[in-house]
Amino acid sequence: MTTASELLGQISDVGRDAKRGGYSRHAFDAPEHDLRTWFVERAQRLGLDVETDRNGNLWAWWGAPGPDAVVTGSHLDSVPGGGAFDGPLGVTSALAAVEALQAKGFRPAKPFAVVVFAEEEGGRFGVPCLGSRLMTGTIGADQARALRDPDGVTFWEAAAKSGLDVDRIGADPERLGLVGRFLELHVEQGRGLIDVGSAVAVGSTVIAHGRWRFSFAGQGNHAGATLIADRVDPMLPAAETVVAVRRLAKERADARATVGRLVPTPGGTNVIASTVDLWLDARVPGPVTPELVEDISRAAQVAADAEGCELTVTRESYSDDVVFDGKLRRDLGEWLGQAPELPTGAGHDAAILAGFVPAGMLYVRNPTGISHSPEEFAESADVEAGARALAEALERLAA
Repeated sequence: MTTASELLGQISDVGRDAKRGGYSRHAFDAPEHDLRTWFVERAQRLGLDVETDRNGNLWAWWGAPGPDAVVTGSHLDSVPGGGAFDGPLGVTSALAAVEALQAKGFRPAKPFAVVVFAEEEGGRFGVPCLGSRLMTGTIGADQARALRDPDGVTFWEAAAKSGLDVDRIGADPERLGLVGRFLELHVEQGRGLIDVGSAVAVGSTVIAHGRWRFSFAGQGNHAGATLIADRVDPMLPAAETVVAVRRLAKERADARATVGRLVPTPGGTNVIASTVDLWLDARVPGPVTPELVEDISRAAQVAADAEGCELTVTRESYSDDVVFDGKLRRDLGEWLGQAPELPTGAGHDAAILAGFVPAGMLYVRNPTGISHSPEEFAESADVEAGARALAEALERLAA
């Protein structure tokens, strides 16, 4: 049998990022296309029937599709310069689990599928969990079509070039209605399992989180010929906003707020920027994430006014706190020998689906807690423990 670790090894050279380190695999780019081709080939070797839904998500069916299906899977795309496990671990573990169940003669009594969701990280078009959001209708089709990557290519253009019928993207209640329960395995993001001595945990909650774009507009000009007193430089309020994000987040219990991307235009060393865009990722337990963003927005406006700049704040995505299905959590804990429960501040497709179907998660130990980075890691023994746990759960769910 092929193990989850071996399957990860098969794709370890796809999408390596020589500049950032780690992997850069984004929706509809060449590495992501190669990974999707690899998935189709591996699934077909297991006798699964693979189809692409209207939103670019891949479904590999073990038997005929039907209602009350048991569905597992994750994603294959990454953040820029991401690690080897975030996303692919859930996909490879699902394939390994199917192979292990087939080897022992198990056949699901319920419809069963492995799914690969598109653009989970939002690394190209800015909106996380785009494939699952489109399927569930939590983002509009027109909004998704208009999304642009850093090069100005729209989601519409990229999806059409890849062969997707972009006129059909959007809410897919028929597809969603097939899902009886959804279970996603993922590498742990944050440090937790190493301290409790467990290789696997059951997901409990996901912290509310969202992304906002702050656009500062000033006056582009010559860096040498423009006196300081004559400048309207959007880089100043942008920089002050970055500092305010950290300061204001520290004032709220368990808040996480990050500026990980800042883009000046035109971006020349000897040019005063005409505009600066920065993206805020904010996450606070409970219903107060928007309140933190309001505080940050006020600070940004004060800084913009002081420099004579204009500010526009745009919400790109937001999800409330998610509590995974209680019965499924209890069942998973019992089936897996009282595995501990673990909350997370990271978003997942399972959290999107949890608003519509019973959904759950399993986490595999990450000894350092580092994720979204080339240093992301899981021991091979823990990877296989996770795949076995997933197989155990799927067998019981599909029996």
